Amino acid sequence: MERLSTEYRIRAAEEKDIPFLWDMLFESLYVKKDEKPFERSILEEPFMRKYMEGWGREGDFGVIAETPEGVPLGSATARIFPESDRGYGYVAPDVPELGMALTEASRGKGIGSALMSHLLDGLRAQGVKRASLSVDPDNAAAVKLYRRFGFQEVGWEGTSMTMVADL
Repeated sequence: MERLSTEYRIRAAEEKDIPFLWDMLFESLYVKKDEKPFERSILEEPFMRKYMEGWGREGDFGVIAETPEGVPLGSATARIFPESDRGYGYVAPDVPELGMALTEASRGKGIGSALMSHLLDGLRAQGVKRASLSVDPDNAAAVKLYRRFGFQEVGWEGTSMTMVADL
């Protein structure tokens, strides 16, 4: 399941990666230009905790990009939510919601594309037929990436756009 380049490799997320996955959840919070950044304490809010709390349950799947020396660069995750605990990108109880983030220094180098490709390949191998995500429409780079992978707008949750792709 490992993919290599000269600069990074992508592998399945493991239990040891949970602290980094929490870091990436925080990094995934898009802050518009000239807006105050979020406080890290936002991760303690139930609407955020749900994305990582108890990671490793059935249906959870993630991939990590890291340097050949093992320094993590980014992650992409998929998690299923019940209708009673909907995420921002929720569309159905059998459709995993994706999350992705890169460390600031890792952006713009193709790592996000590699992570998304590997995550979607892994979901297809598990028999997943569709995936969803939530993105701030002002995050042009993320929207462009998701559209390249076939994600299409299907709705809105607050100020976030919900997108879905057939796998």
